[in-house]
Amino acid sequence: MKFEVTILGSSSATPIFNRNPTAQVLNINERLYLVDCGEGTQQQMLRSEIKSSRIDHIFISHLHGDHYLGLIGLVSSLHLNGRVKPLKLYGPAPLMEIMELQFKYSDTKLNYPIEFRATDPSKAEVILDNHDITVETIPLDHRIATTGFLFKQKKRLRKVIKEKVEALHIPVEHYPALKRGEHFKTPDGKLHHNHELTIDSERPKCYAFCSDTIYNEQYFKQIEDVDLLYHEATFLHNMLDRANKTFHTTAWQAGQVALQVRAKALLIGHFSARYKNLNELLDEARNVFPNTELAIEGSTFEVGEDFV
Repeated sequence: MKFEVTILGSSSATPIFNRNPTAQVLNINERLYLVDCGEGTQQQMLRSEIKSSRIDHIFISHLHGDHYLGLIGLVSSLHLNGRVKPLKLYGPAPLMEIMELQFKYSDTKLNYPIEFRATDPSKAEVILDNHDITVETIPLDHRIATTGFLFKQKKRLRKVIKEKVEALHIPVEHYPALKRGEHFKTPDGKLHHNHELTIDSERPKCYAFCSDTIYNEQYFKQIEDVDLLYHEATFLHNMLDRANKTFHTTAWQAGQVALQVRAKALLIGHFSARYKNLNELLDEARNVFPNTELAIEGSTFEVGEDFV
C-alpha cells in the first residue's frame, strides 16, 4: 500500500530562499491528506502536480500564521472550482472562528460543507479512523496550543497465493474467508491450512509529524519505533538559547529525538530564514542520527524506506 510524504513547504515564519512555510501532503493508498497549510501551498501543489480536489482531510497543527495562512485561499479555491463533497478539517478550536470571520466579511457561502473537529492540545486522541489508517494527535510544547499528528496504517488482510488456490479450484467467493485467516476444506474432506494458501500482508507503517515544539520528552513514548519521523529543526545547536526562548528545537536535538524513540528515519524541517545553506543543519542532525534527510520542497519520501 502506498504511503508517502511530499514536502510542499519547509521554512519557518516567512517564505525565503525559495522555501515556503510548512505544508505536506501524505498519499496513503491513493487518498491524500494535507498537513498544515502555510502561505503558498496552492502554488506548491501545482508545482508538484497534486490535485487539491483529491484532498478530503486537512490537519492544522497550530495557529501561527506560517502553518495555516494558506488555508482560507485553498478552501476558497475549492469553492470556486465547484467542490460539493465535504471537507474534513482538524485543528485548534479557534480555527473555525477565524474561517467563519473570513467568510462573513467576504460574503462567501461555500458550495460544500466543512466538517470541523477541534483538537485538544492537552492529550493524545484518535481524530480519524478509516479503512486505511488512524490519525492521533501528539501534544507538543510550543508557545501556543500545538499538536503533531501520528498517521498509523492498519493491518491489511492476508494475501491469497493465486497459483495455489487456483490449483485447488477454490471458489472465488471463499477468498475473503482465506484473507481473514480461515482454512479451506475440499469436498473430499482434506484440510488445507491457511498458511499454505496465503501470505501475511506487509507490516503496517507509521509517520509522525512533530510540528513546532521545544525539546520535551513528554511526547517521546507516543512516537516510539515510528517508521518516519518529521521533526522541526529550526536552529543549529549553537543557538540553543534562541531555540528555548522561542520554543523550538535544534537540529542536534531533532537527531536526539529520533535516536531516543528508535525512529527508522528522520526528516528535519521548519528551517529558520537565517540559514541559506541547509547542509549544516543536516550534518548536525546526522552526527546524532545518520539516517536523516532534509525536508526539501518538491521531494517525496516513502515511509519505511531508508535514506542512507
